[in-house]
Amino acid sequence: MSPAITLAAGEASEHRPLIISLFAVFVVATLVITVWAGRQTKDAADFYAGGRQFSAFQNGLAVSGDYMSAASFLGIAGAIALFGYDGFLYSIGFLVAWLVALLLVAEPLRNSGRYTMGDVLAYRMRQRPVRTAAGTSTIVVSIFYLLAQMAGAGVLVSLLLGITSDAGKILIVALVGVLMIVYVSIGGMKGTTWVQMVKAVLLISGTILITFLVLLKFNFNISDLLGTAAENSGKGTAFLEPGLQYGATGTTKLDFISLGIALVLGTAGLPHILIRFYTVPNAKAARKSVNWAIGIIGGFYLMTIALGFGAAALISQEEIIESNPSGNTAAPLLALHLGGVDSAWGAILLAVISAVAFATILAVVAGLTLASSSSFAHDIYANVIKKGKATEKQEMRAAKLATIGIGAASILLGALARDLNVAGLVALAFAVAASANLPTILYSLFWKRFTTQGALWSIYGGLIVAVGLVLFSPVVSGDPKAMFPDVDFAWFPLKNPGIISIPFGFLMGWLGTILSKEEPDTAKFAELEVRSLTGTGAH
Repeated sequence: MSPAITLAAGEASEHRPLIISLFAVFVVATLVITVWAGRQTKDAADFYAGGRQFSAFQNGLAVSGDYMSAASFLGIAGAIALFGYDGFLYSIGFLVAWLVALLLVAEPLRNSGRYTMGDVLAYRMRQRPVRTAAGTSTIVVSIFYLLAQMAGAGVLVSLLLGITSDAGKILIVALVGVLMIVYVSIGGMKGTTWVQMVKAVLLISGTILITFLVLLKFNFNISDLLGTAAENSGKGTAFLEPGLQYGATGTTKLDFISLGIALVLGTAGLPHILIRFYTVPNAKAARKSVNWAIGIIGGFYLMTIALGFGAAALISQEEIIESNPSGNTAAPLLALHLGGVDSAWGAILLAVISAVAFATILAVVAGLTLASSSSFAHDIYANVIKKGKATEKQEMRAAKLATIGIGAASILLGALARDLNVAGLVALAFAVAASANLPTILYSLFWKRFTTQGALWSIYGGLIVAVGLVLFSPVVSGDPKAMFPDVDFAWFPLKNPGIISIPFGFLMGWLGTILSKEEPDTAKFAELEVRSLTGTGAH
């Protein structure tokens, strides 16, 4: 173990009461917010959509809090620290994706739906099959995204508290799972939204602080920062040029294109982002909230340059990799180095940034759980099992029970995934969202001939191909960094299935519609078109 990591462990040990106190303060504060919001949650509109009372700025803040996950804060900083320019491409992909969400999805979705993605699809199609498909897709995407957050929580808290035992790591995953069940079942969308807003403010504040300290270290000369990072990385100018991670072979270049497509198109199909558009009073506020989110998220991703390249400049590559092979602890280690590895200030900074990262994980986990439990209760339970005859009280009880079920499944799977490479899980969530959800939403909103069969083929086709290709890719087996490195059943050469599965999702939607004997309901489409574009009759 390198001297700096040993010192980091020593400092964490010496200042462990401070670290635990900071974590406890955040957890208690968010639980207080959740209980307060829970007391104001009186009906289904409150539970699913926060009573549609949030302003554009508040929702923009909550959307950015939902979006800037552990993958953004810990993952991108690590990717830049290890791969330089190629790592920063993640930041660009995540940000550009918001333009797709703004231009194609935000306003029409807010006007057309009520609580979930299934509402939009069911408006002019057969309710039960499309709601079942939408609910299934939402739960699959959410659970894969949840696993990445749970595994991230395990890595982060284990580093801070010096926990190395499997039992300790499983306990951390279980703690995160229990907290998310409490947040969602008590607070609903109101509680979750307030937690997202608090977390967004904390994350942006923490990132601004680290960015300022990094720039201060280099006298606000970005050229010096990049030059030192390139030199310290041991890779020279190649660190600042494309190709370090994605340029070695034709396959890796193709992999990069595939990843880029999934990142840019996946956001507009992520269920926990889509349900955020229902928390505002009207479509104009939905559009404005996306503008706010783009500004906040854009500022954050710009600062990831300082986080990633700062870590590369101030910490050796060996130390970053030794702490975590994927670089997930680069941002907390950077905080420690900026404050001084052997100083109390360094330990305080490490504790603050790690508490912010933990806050990030908890908030995103709550948002994902709410999206999947809402979809189960509203789409599958109320409209498929109860055939639209469930009362609001029954529906909310089903949502709370679904929260416990999804939480339990996430704890179990998160415990199994605690030592696995989480990048594949995040990529899979984006790829599935872009392959199954996005084609179906776009066809439903903009194609008059689109039928129920087209929707089912699109969702299930995109879902099966995306999941299937990842299962037989180097993400799962046949690679030293795979989830199961000791076995090899990988026949698909790319780590990102998007280049195949996304066009396949669109193709299946088209093919299913063309081959369908069902006559499209053009009157319903005309109603949906007017409603999605003008907001007339929107909830």
